[in-house]
This record gives sequence, structure tokens and C-alpha cells, in this order.
Amino acid sequence: MRTGRRFGGAGAGRPAEYGRVRGVLAAVALAGCGALLAGCSPEGGPAGSTGASPPRGAPSGSAQASAGAASAAPAKGSVEVTGEVARDLESPWGVAPLPEGDLLVASRDKGTISRVAAASGKAVVVGRVPGVAPGGEGGLLGLALSPSFASDRMVYAYFTTESDNRIARMRYDEKREPGQQLGAPDTVLRGIPKGVVHNGGRIAFGPDRMLYAGTGETGDTGLAQDRKSLGGKILRMTPDGQPVHGNPEPDSVVYSYGHRNVQGLAWDQDKRLWAAEFGQNTWDELNLIEPGANYGWPQAEGKAGLAGMRDPVAVWRPDEASPSGIAVAQGSVWMAGLKGERLWRIPLAGDRPAADPEAFLEGRYGRLRSVVALGGDRLLLVTSETDRRGSPEAGDDRILTLTVR
Repeated sequence: MRTGRRFGGAGAGRPAEYGRVRGVLAAVALAGCGALLAGCSPEGGPAGSTGASPPRGAPSGSAQASAGAASAAPAKGSVEVTGEVARDLESPWGVAPLPEGDLLVASRDKGTISRVAAASGKAVVVGRVPGVAPGGEGGLLGLALSPSFASDRMVYAYFTTESDNRIARMRYDEKREPGQQLGAPDTVLRGIPKGVVHNGGRIAFGPDRMLYAGTGETGDTGLAQDRKSLGGKILRMTPDGQPVHGNPEPDSVVYSYGHRNVQGLAWDQDKRLWAAEFGQNTWDELNLIEPGANYGWPQAEGKAGLAGMRDPVAVWRPDEASPSGIAVAQGSVWMAGLKGERLWRIPLAGDRPAADPEAFLEGRYGRLRSVVALGGDRLLLVTSETDRRGSPEAGDDRILTLTVR
């Protein structure tokens, strides 16, 4: 039984926090943070082993810190829950902050996108995405705003249909009636394999203004190593869904391969791409992504040290993580855990951890799905208790604001 999930103490009162929450979200527009940096597999796995220590001989925290001491994040951090933006959401997955300070939130199982008002927490459906076929871990998943959203008003969505997973964009017109504010979807990329499990689903625009997507191998492990398949990959494409000059293969959107189920994508201040990935029964992973690299699945899970395959930067037991969304803030990667029901902090020293990962909020809010960076020391955290694997309580699901160090 979870304890301590209800608000209490400092930062707990919802009305007192709303002016602060709205100010934080509105600051996103001023900072130009419109892109989502913000996913599940069968979450079983052996318990009782700490997720902080890799299974093979990685450098110790002090040795890692010395390699990048000038820019290393502190070994110890902190998390303060400062408010609640919204509650009573159904199967929230992707979140995209709007320039005005409100949020667009995808409901995986309802196939709808709602606008959540920062000032009141009220959620209003702006539209339903045609063709969404929810089932298992599939449905309406990641959201991202166009890099030119101020002028084109395009919202991108990753979703499961009867035949595949795909990415489409829709024009968002706030002048139309609620429920009718999304234009007809323009499919950007189709043919991503779908399954009951391992659909991936995270999308985000990178510092290069290109669109990235994390996909899953649907339980068909051979897809991850098949360079012609879009399953078990990280994809990179233009906003129109075309291969990008500089991709490993000029006629392909495949950016990296050998992944099991990627649901977290984020970039650090040096424009390095990090990705969180579900393991099977042994190790979940945080990976530093390089174009054309092979991340090992299904031959490798965790730090296998196999020739020609990239080892993860950090690993966890699935019972302690089952990672979905990630974000970068204050020099650390922040990773939401579903089965682990905790928020992990991985302090960075350049391209490696500066110290062992730290866990926060363990069991307080249940399953955690998405993390969104708002700039500076502010994060949004989305819970996932209504995804048919949680134990929802009154008020679930929620979007929380955090201050992190």
C-alpha cells in the first residue's frame, strides 16, 4: 500500500500555489521551451537489487566526477513538490507546454488532447485524434509542438492505429469550439510496427529543429537489429517526416538501433541526446545516443561489453525503474519510473554520470510517466495510475510542479 501520496505540509495547498504555477508555466514561452522533452513494457523483473550500480565495472562516482569535474553536477540533489497543476486526468501520456502557459495533454486510452489551464487546472478537450486504436500499451502517446508553433500552430502526435504506429501533425485553432479545435491529421510518418506491448511513443524536436521519435520492437525482438524496420529504433526526420542529411543512411530516418522500448528522449546543454529504455527482466537503461550506434537488444541487456554494441551509461532493476519520460535540468537527467514509482536523478559530468543515481518521491504518487523541463530548476511530473497497471486513488492522475537541485 502506498503511503504519503496525498498533499500535506509546505507546498501542499493547491489554491495557494496556482499563481506560482501559472507564472512558472508562462515562463516557458519567454524561455522558448515549447518542445516536449518528455511511455511501457511488461514490468516484471527480479527485486532486491539496487538500480544505482551497473553490473559491470564502471568507474566509481568520484572517478567519473574527476573526468569532468569542471562541469559535473553535484553528487547529491533535492526535489520539492511545489504545486499541482491538474488532477483527475485519465491515462495522461504526452504533455506539451503552450507558449501562453497552459498545457496540451494526451489521453492514451481516450485518444483525445485536452488543454489544461495553468490558472485553474481545468481540462477541456480540444479534439480527438482520428484513427487512434487504444489497446495494451498503445494509443495516443507522445506530443510535441512544431518549432514554428507561433506561426504554424502545428501539434505533432505519435499514436497507435489498427495497422501501425504513426506520427501525424494537426493544426490547433483555439478560435474554434472546444472539441473541434484540431484540424485533420497530416501523416508525417507511418509504418512503425505496433504491438500489444513495446510501442515506444516519445517524440521531441531536438536542438537541430529535427523531429526525433523513440520506438519499440513490439515484442518481436528481431526488429531491433533489422535496419530496415522502424521498430526498436530512435528515428530522426525533418518536420515533414523525411530523412535528414547527416543521418547514418541518407535514405532512412533510422538514427540508432538495437533498442527494446524507448520512451524517454532529452538533450543536455551540450546538445547530447539521452534516451531511457525498458529492459526485459534484468536491466533498464539510460543511454547516450550516437548516430548509427547499435545498443545491443536482444543480444545485450545492460552492460554486456559486446563488441560493436554500445553499453548503457546507467542501469536499474525493472522493479526500481521501468523508465518512461526523461528531462534534463540543473545538470542532471531526471527519469520517471513506472513500476519503480520514483523519480531518478542522474547527475552528469559531460557524457557520463558524476555520481550514483538518486531516487526521490518513492511511492508517494504511484507510477510516474512523463517529465517536462520548464527551464532553470523547474520540472513538470505526470503520474500514470489510470493506465490499467496502477492503483488509482482520489485525484489520480495528476500533473505536479517540482523544484529540483
